[in-house]
Amino acid sequence: MEVTGRNSLWQRLLWFWLILVVGLLVYPAGAQTGGLTATTDPTEARLLNIMFERWGIRATNEWNTSGELCSGAAVDTTTPISSINPGIKCDCTANNGSTCHITALRVYEQDVSGPLPDELWNLTFLTDVNLDRNYLSGPISPTIGNLNRMQSLNLSINTLSGPLPSTLGQLTNLRTLNIGTNNLIGPLPPELGNLTRLTQIYFDSSGVTGALPETFAHLGSMETVWGSDNALTGAIPAFFGNWSNLQVLRLQGNMFEGPIPSSFSRLTSLRDLRISDVLSMTSSLGFLENMTSLATLTLRNNYISDSIPTFFNNFPSLVRLDFSFNNLTGNIPDNLFNHGPLTNLYLGNNSLTGVLPAQKSLNLLNIDVSYNQLSGTFPSWINQQNLNLNVVANNFIIDRWSRRFLPSGLECLQRGFPCNRRPRRYSQFAIKCGGPQIKSSSGTIYESENEDLGPANYYMDPKCRWGVSNVGLPSENNNAQYRTTTLSQFTNTLDFELFQTSRISAGSLRYYGLGLENGNYTVTLQFTEAAIVGTRTWRSVGRRIFNVYLQGSLLLRDFNIQSEAGGLYNRAVVRSFNVSVVNNYVEIHLFWAGSGTCCVPTEGTYGPAISAISVRPNFIPVVRNNPPNEMRITLHISLKVFFMVIVGVVAASLLVLLIVLFFRQKRKRHLEDQELLGIDVRPYTFSYSELKTATNDFSIANKLGEGGFGPVFK
Repeated sequence: MEVTGRNSLWQRLLWFWLILVVGLLVYPAGAQTGGLTATTDPTEARLLNIMFERWGIRATNEWNTSGELCSGAAVDTTTPISSINPGIKCDCTANNGSTCHITALRVYEQDVSGPLPDELWNLTFLTDVNLDRNYLSGPISPTIGNLNRMQSLNLSINTLSGPLPSTLGQLTNLRTLNIGTNNLIGPLPPELGNLTRLTQIYFDSSGVTGALPETFAHLGSMETVWGSDNALTGAIPAFFGNWSNLQVLRLQGNMFEGPIPSSFSRLTSLRDLRISDVLSMTSSLGFLENMTSLATLTLRNNYISDSIPTFFNNFPSLVRLDFSFNNLTGNIPDNLFNHGPLTNLYLGNNSLTGVLPAQKSLNLLNIDVSYNQLSGTFPSWINQQNLNLNVVANNFIIDRWSRRFLPSGLECLQRGFPCNRRPRRYSQFAIKCGGPQIKSSSGTIYESENEDLGPANYYMDPKCRWGVSNVGLPSENNNAQYRTTTLSQFTNTLDFELFQTSRISAGSLRYYGLGLENGNYTVTLQFTEAAIVGTRTWRSVGRRIFNVYLQGSLLLRDFNIQSEAGGLYNRAVVRSFNVSVVNNYVEIHLFWAGSGTCCVPTEGTYGPAISAISVRPNFIPVVRNNPPNEMRITLHISLKVFFMVIVGVVAASLLVLLIVLFFRQKRKRHLEDQELLGIDVRPYTFSYSELKTATNDFSIANKLGEGGFGPVFK
């Protein structure tokens, strides 16, 4: 009995030990996988199921295993929320590990539609919500203030409308707020100044208006601000200069008034600064001197009046510099072209003078100095491979050597566009932008313009009839395209092939008609949107917006192809204008002024687009509209015909003369024969004096004899 009891005790101890070990092994696994030891809060589970059912989506097999929402990847600490779509993350530590709360929600690029569900605002344990790239609409409820644990909120690239609720200011744990690319209205609420932990805010293309709130001065932790493409007004706030941690600031395409505050000089951590399209008040560049961390610097179209500083050689990371469309004067510093890291330099549309620097870094491959007052000959570095150089509308000397390396026709694209002006040659032209030659249903020949234009290039038609100039490198796009192609059919035109290709630009796109007879013309521009397409999808919420100038006059401001097509895609849009040509050329300028979305459906989708151009006279032309080569050929043919006619006339005249002489000679011979043949029958009489002289006074020496009528003399 004693042995049996001892064995029973050891058995009980062994079973206890085994249960303890198995329990220790099973508990973490159960907690990690959302097994029997922890379940999703039933209220939260019900709310999430309602939302997913309304959106028409369901959980993936990575989570919601065995019908439990907080299971699998939802509780796996090694799987980030960015790897699950649609997906959730849960925290299962509540109630001693028995209850799981939903802490993160990701429904990304699912095209879910409809209003933001009210159930969302009751998931109060959420710290991370990403509803980016859908088709959600309607206002943002003030109840969003319930989500006071929120650290990252992304509602971008939807169609949300209405004003931003002031209750956003209650989300004091927020680090990242993204409301960009929506249809919001009204100003940014001053209550956002309460979000002192905020490090990133994205409200680009959101639709907000008005001045930036002064309460933003409290956001001292800010690192990234995207605020482009809105209707922000007033002065650029000086408090930006107090954000010592700021690394990225983008404020393009607003309605700010200058100047750029001098307090910006304190932003020594800035890596990316983009301010453009400031409406008034001149600025200088002195505030940049201490911003030596800059890698991208864009100050475009800002009324900046200054010379280019020489301190950029102290910026070791600067790779992209854009000072185009300002009032810069003076020479281009030599050290700017020799700054090793610099790859993209845009200085076009200023008043720079002098010559191009004699030396250039091999890394500097995209250079725009068009529309300045530069002169002189070209330096030797223009022969570098893969160089994109735009030098149109200057005063350069184009010699035989430079013609070997520069695209042909540059002399026609210098200031004044001098080619074919004396004599004038043309009265009309048509261009198929970004595509092959096409003959329209009306018989118009649209000449091919299908060149590989890059970020700083030009092209001149071999006939010197028209040219094109492009400037602009799409941001954050490593595979930049300058043409679009679609196989779609266009229902509102007979010439759908005209719209299957377009020329696009990320900045400034110009077309020129040269050597035109002066007078009034009709310029017809034809557009289509081939990149931002579809309906009721996030891919369709992008907006391509640009301005159109003819002969330097703004005729279309904030032109939106999709909007002009009535919101329908695959529709042609045609606009015609009357233009006066007084200096034998026409200039058509399509200009991106910072407006429109930047990144829908892909990064770098913005800027001008055009499918076809035609220019026709509103008068009866005097010129033949033939290119110089054709005129020389015509003249050559005319001269050949002239000489052939002359030779023919001379030959014919000689032949007639020979025939006349032949017949005259033949007649003469005929008369002589008649004279000889008729000598015996024709009576000849002579006077006495003639006979006396002929016979030497009837000398006996000349007497031949006697006949029946008397003596005969010789």
